[in-house]
Amino acid sequence: MMQFRKSFFYVTLILIVFTVSIFAQTVNIKIIQTTDEHGALFPYDFTDQKEINNSLAQVYTFVKQERENKNQEVILLSGGDILQGTPAVYYYNFEKTNVPHPFSEAFNLMKYDAAAVGNHDIETGHAVYDKFNKEIKFPWLAANAINKKTGKPYFKPYTIIKKKGIKIAILGLITPYIPHWLPEKLWSGIEFEDMVKTAEKWIKIIKEKEKPDLMIGLFHSGVDYTYGNQSINDDKNENASKIIAQRVPGFDIIFVGHDHHGWNFKEKCVDGNEVQILGASSSARDASVANLVLTFDKNLKTWKKEIKGEIVESKNYIPNDAFLKKFNPQFEEVKKYVLKEIGNFTETIYTRDALFGNSSFTDLINQVQLDVTNADISFTAPLSLNAKIEKGNVYVGTMFKLYRYENFLYTMKLTGKEIKDYLEYSYNLWFNQMKDENDHLLKFEKDEKGNLLFDNRNQATSLENQYYNFDCALGINYTVDVSKPFGDKIKISSMSNGESFDLNKTYKVAINSYRGNGGGGHLVDGAKIPFEELTKRIINSTEKDFRYYIMKWIEKHKTITPKATGNWKVIPEDWWLKAKEKDFKLMFGKN
Repeated sequence: MMQFRKSFFYVTLILIVFTVSIFAQTVNIKIIQTTDEHGALFPYDFTDQKEINNSLAQVYTFVKQERENKNQEVILLSGGDILQGTPAVYYYNFEKTNVPHPFSEAFNLMKYDAAAVGNHDIETGHAVYDKFNKEIKFPWLAANAINKKTGKPYFKPYTIIKKKGIKIAILGLITPYIPHWLPEKLWSGIEFEDMVKTAEKWIKIIKEKEKPDLMIGLFHSGVDYTYGNQSINDDKNENASKIIAQRVPGFDIIFVGHDHHGWNFKEKCVDGNEVQILGASSSARDASVANLVLTFDKNLKTWKKEIKGEIVESKNYIPNDAFLKKFNPQFEEVKKYVLKEIGNFTETIYTRDALFGNSSFTDLINQVQLDVTNADISFTAPLSLNAKIEKGNVYVGTMFKLYRYENFLYTMKLTGKEIKDYLEYSYNLWFNQMKDENDHLLKFEKDEKGNLLFDNRNQATSLENQYYNFDCALGINYTVDVSKPFGDKIKISSMSNGESFDLNKTYKVAINSYRGNGGGGHLVDGAKIPFEELTKRIINSTEKDFRYYIMKWIEKHKTITPKATGNWKVIPEDWWLKAKEKDFKLMFGKN
């Protein structure tokens, strides 16, 4: 009997210790997020044919290192915009499509746990992103991308991950602004709903059905909800991540993307709780990391959470050797593809020249657009801030420097008045209203004290608006008077062929699909064309992305002599000359 009591005592003691150990359990979780990878598979720039210090091969080294730490659980996430941005991804999107996509293979190798869908993923078209979605071994999330036929999400809305008894729910959302940028054939059958409303709907479903211990938002959407003159209460705000953190209770962490900014801060929600906001920048330059310590509270029967964020730069890690070896055949194939010669330039051209006036760079793009469409007038903007194409041989890879995005080319109907208003809007984004010759030409971003700010992303003085919205025209002759206010800057004197320009006449205009679908606001806010009417103005669209037609144009002409046509100029000219010299140094130094 005594022996039985002793045995019972020890069993009871063991059970008590075991129970206490459970209730006192502490779990360390590290959540790593990359976002806006934009084709950065290799530490190599296929356009300039040189090695670089950012890639998923380096991120993989960091991830493997963290997984080797047995004192923590690791979760790997992507914020979307995976399938666009480099010749490597373009080649396997559109040229060699009969094999598994290297990015699906790479993401599977790296063992991503989940990813959000990005707008540039949708930009590749159904054939590409539907194939990618079938190849990956993890859920691709976008709860607010709705299948019009079924009324249910086209992609998975959320996923559940379990680590050491902790249930983690991850809700994915995509920016709903896609119809403002992309032609409908790329997202046919899908409707993009408001992010805030969708978050409110799904967090209730997830809380009731799954009862998670940790609630994560994985959003392909930025933080600044005022971007593009939007407001916090706008329906389908492009960058609604911070709004959700403020207004939708229940999230512990929200991972953001889309804006390429890089974020690490806490935001207070209406319920008084703090939400950790984290987001990497782009092109696998870094990863955002949430370091969590979860301790079980036996009284409340819930997990106490300590969350600290950090940004880890990939340049501090060497590329994973096994990764590089596995994808070396694809690397060599893409390298061969981009080195195919297509023509010759007799002059070097610079995108930076397009910031300050009429340039050979934008005139070249506009001329190709006019030739491809047979339009009367063409609009374009520099799509890189400081790229150059050297004189000499031009290769397939050069095209990714000349034209960065997979835009289609539209031909649209615009009246002379709408063209004039479009340009007023563009140059108001672009040029300052100068008080005298000592003022700035460019519209710079300033702090509350009037000091100029520095843009770390572009390594230049910060512009108030994005350079890829600085549209100029070819096919008309005009002046931009920087001494005049918005609405009175542009004077169109004639068509460039000598014919008169008529504000009441309808013209055929060549314009990229991003702009033609409302991107940048030039057509809707500038020309005052209702968003719903834009599709009615489209006469036709190219079947392939515009970069393809640029390549064919160069192959046809063989030798190209880029030059500025001088069809537009900035006045007063003496003000422009002095301000241009000063602002050039602010943007690019003395080079």
